[in-house]
Parts: sequence; C-alpha cells; structure tokens
Amino acid sequence: MKKHDIHFFSEGAKLLGDLYLPDDLKPGEKRAGIVLCHGYSGIRGLILPDYAKYFTDAGYVVLGFDYRGFGGSEGTKWRVMAHEQIEDIRNAITFFETLAEVDPARIGIWGTSNGGAHVAYAAAVDKRVKAAVGQVGYGDGSRLLYDIRTPEQRRKLDEDIAADRRQRVLTGKGGAVDTATLLASPQTQEFFAATLKVMPDLYCELSWESAEATMEYKPIEVVDRISPRALMLIGAEKDDLCRLDGYKALYDRAGAPKRFEALPIGHYDIYQPQWVEVSAKMALDWYGEHL
Repeated sequence: MKKHDIHFFSEGAKLLGDLYLPDDLKPGEKRAGIVLCHGYSGIRGLILPDYAKYFTDAGYVVLGFDYRGFGGSEGTKWRVMAHEQIEDIRNAITFFETLAEVDPARIGIWGTSNGGAHVAYAAAVDKRVKAAVGQVGYGDGSRLLYDIRTPEQRRKLDEDIAADRRQRVLTGKGGAVDTATLLASPQTQEFFAATLKVMPDLYCELSWESAEATMEYKPIEVVDRISPRALMLIGAEKDDLCRLDGYKALYDRAGAPKRFEALPIGHYDIYQPQWVEVSAKMALDWYGEHL
C-alpha cells in the first residue's frame, strides 16, 4: 500500500486527505475507488488507515479525508453539520473522479458511526455512488441523541439547544460541549477516555448548533432513493449509541439490492483488529459484487 498526502476544496475550504494506492497498480491503470467517511468528530488518522489497508490489499484505490473544521482541514472549527459533511463527501467523490488511477464509473463509499449515516444520505442524493457500505450508524439524528438519554435528560437537551439558539441570535456566539458529553453513552465515554490518552488531537468541543443540526438530520427520509444501486449496513447488537433497531429501520426503508449484518459487539468494538477484519471483509464481499 502506497500513501500520498492530497488536498481538495469543498465549498472553498481546503480539505486534507490521504490517498492509498494498491502496490500492484500499474501506470495508466484505472481501478474502482472507495471514499472513506469518518464518524462524529473523527479525524482521518484514527480508524480509517486500518480499513484502507484491507481495501487497498484487495485492489481498490482508497481516499480518506478530514471533514471541514476537523484534523488538518480548513473551515469553522469543530462543527458537525451533517449537510456540510455530505457536501464534503460529494466533493471528495468529484476529486476522486479527476484522478488518473480511478475509474469514475466505479466509485463506492464506506462510512462508520456518523459516517455510517452519511453514506446512506450521500448515496441517496449522488448517483455517482455505485455501492455504499455503512457500519454502526443511524437513520434519524433525533433518535441518536434521544435514545441515550432519559426523558428528563431529553428535556434538558431540548432546553440547552433552544437556549443556545437564542444566544446565537442575540450575541452572534453559541456555546459548545465535548463529544463524550453530547454523545452521552457509556461506551462513548469509555472510548474517548481511553483514546484521548494516545491521540489527544481527537479532543474537540462541538457547538450546540451541531447538536441542533444532528437532531434535524434524517437519512431515513431519503434512503429509498439509493435503489437500484447497492447498500449494505452493518450494525452492532450491543451498541448503546447507534441502536441496532434504529439502523435496521434505515435498512428496512431502503430498496434492493441491500444487505444487513449484525455483529455481537458494542459500538466501538468494531474498531478492534478482529472486528475490523470481519467488517472489512463483509464490505469487500459487497463491493466485489456491486462495484
């Protein structure tokens, strides 16, 4: 696997990325390509290289990148605005189309967690996507933030979002909250506590505006547009953040061809080496059939 630093622009912001090429790629040869879509506040140096290795070893050209405002990319810092990130994904696809190594008629997308929701939305609105694979994602952003909270905590979340909207209108500035507090599941808090010790650059404080945008984000409303192109979703049975039944509801709304797999693990367990291998091979089976 050969890795090259790249950049492209998305709505005027310079986004940084990594281009992964198979070792056996010949000069002038075009291969199918896969764009990797990260999770909530993820940065490209975490998780994506593990999947890139499996995909490039299988012969695909792979692109990982930082959304605007995250990692090395330009843009307003630490905003998880779903529709802005969808545009980043679509612009990554456009960049992919310009590369001599990529067959523009054979572009797939892969996403995890928040990216596991984004691939369904991006594939629905962008017909250039021939096959999509998402894992441990969701179909309804309001469920993402409500399911991990008690009724009292939900009311508090609504109040915080409404108060911050008023503050932004009156002062031009809003507040922020760290990722592990916003995505308040025990699995999320455990993952961030451990990962920040070895990758402190992952820390960020997300605007309450991001939370509001997440609540309004509903890939389930558009997922049926993907068909007759291909969608595969991989859920986790013990996921306390992106609940399995919510991801299955997204799948049920999609048209054929489609496939759903459920693994006996929690949300972040899928990033352990043994489950990276399992989930990557599932994705490769799907791409091999449809890309």
